[in-house]
Amino acid sequence: MIRKLSLLFAGALVGASAVSLVYGTNGTAANAAGTETYRQLAIFGDIFERVRAQYVTPPDEKELVESAINGMLTSLDPHSSYLNADAAQDMRVQTKGEFGGLGIEVTMENELVKVVSPIDDTPAARAGVLAGDLIEKIDGEEVRGMTLGDAVDKMRGPVNTPIDLSILRQGQQKPIKITIVRDVIKVKAVKHRVEGDVGYLKVTSFTEKTTDDLREAMEAIQKEVPEDELKGYVLDLRLNPGGLLDQAVNVSDAFLDRGEIVSTRGREASDIARFGSQPGDLANGKPMIVLINGGSASASEIVAGALQDHRRATVLGTRSFGKGSVQTIIPLGENGALRLTTALYYTPSGQSIQGKGITPDIQVEQPLPEDLQGVDVSRGESDLRGHIRGEAEGEEGSGSIAYVPQDPEEDEQLGYALDLLRGDKTDPTFPPNPDKAVMNQQ
Repeated sequence: MIRKLSLLFAGALVGASAVSLVYGTNGTAANAAGTETYRQLAIFGDIFERVRAQYVTPPDEKELVESAINGMLTSLDPHSSYLNADAAQDMRVQTKGEFGGLGIEVTMENELVKVVSPIDDTPAARAGVLAGDLIEKIDGEEVRGMTLGDAVDKMRGPVNTPIDLSILRQGQQKPIKITIVRDVIKVKAVKHRVEGDVGYLKVTSFTEKTTDDLREAMEAIQKEVPEDELKGYVLDLRLNPGGLLDQAVNVSDAFLDRGEIVSTRGREASDIARFGSQPGDLANGKPMIVLINGGSASASEIVAGALQDHRRATVLGTRSFGKGSVQTIIPLGENGALRLTTALYYTPSGQSIQGKGITPDIQVEQPLPEDLQGVDVSRGESDLRGHIRGEAEGEEGSGSIAYVPQDPEEDEQLGYALDLLRGDKTDPTFPPNPDKAVMNQQ
């Protein structure tokens, strides 16, 4: 069951958060609309008034307007949208990487909130919340009937405020009542461990804390394993839905000494931005393997593409999600924000991955467990209705299976990477040759 939960959670993330962000400002200039446009707006106003006045039950006028705005934006592509004040605040919380809450990773199971794991040294962990616990009530309110988002919103809140949970735990006949005081939760964007003589780095998202977390993880690994014994690093970007563009650039730069990391191209021919790397490699030139799958989107694809094109790392796994667009967040004051697709990004070789994805150097499929056999667990931009068709998008499209087993012993992609780094397996693409880097000539 844990396998299925992790898969579904990853799917939800890809749907909700596969966004590269660049923050814009108010007052963006626009060309004046033509006469026909104003005529269409007059029709909209007439329809709005008729709905407001004559619909069988009085509609919520604010919801009508928000729905109309979102209808306009979602007709453009799946990643443009209007964020009301609450949604805009939630996005700021997600990208900041810290919030007032309890410190648990959760999903839904049988209409209850299931604790996937408590985060170490957080209020939930100190209060005794365990992985596998089912939350049936939050402050006395039944969880059944709530969405996962509703439940998470109720558990988050101001620091130093209490919350009462009613928990069902296997082996306990009665619900367990726990009162927890919310605290500042700092979500680790990078998790790490040592696999014998290999450093393993799992980047879960690209928030404001990702670069700092990566540096801390690298330092911890290098303290644990002597330089002469360390075979290399696995950078795991599987099930990573993306995040901040600048963090993707910084993470790529951490392993590159020179050259372009990514470029973005907007509507006008002159609207091109290029992001380059600076000298310095946190891995000290050690071999690297990057893991990707259908859950690797947006910012994670920028990193994989940069390290692949520079021949700094070998990319292993299955084809990535294929989200090659950049969204600008335009603040609207107290009215929220506009998330608008304003550019496409290109890898150092000048390739757009929009609707195509990153193709791994070494294709390794991850077998599905029996309980997921026959279930559609693939993810890809090319499957999204109304997506921007990519320059290099073909019939094959983008994406692949988005599944990673919880038990590292069952993780065949990770096992293959470890064998390569230790010399137990060989492949012509590993280790890659930086002298054969593929750069854009334009």
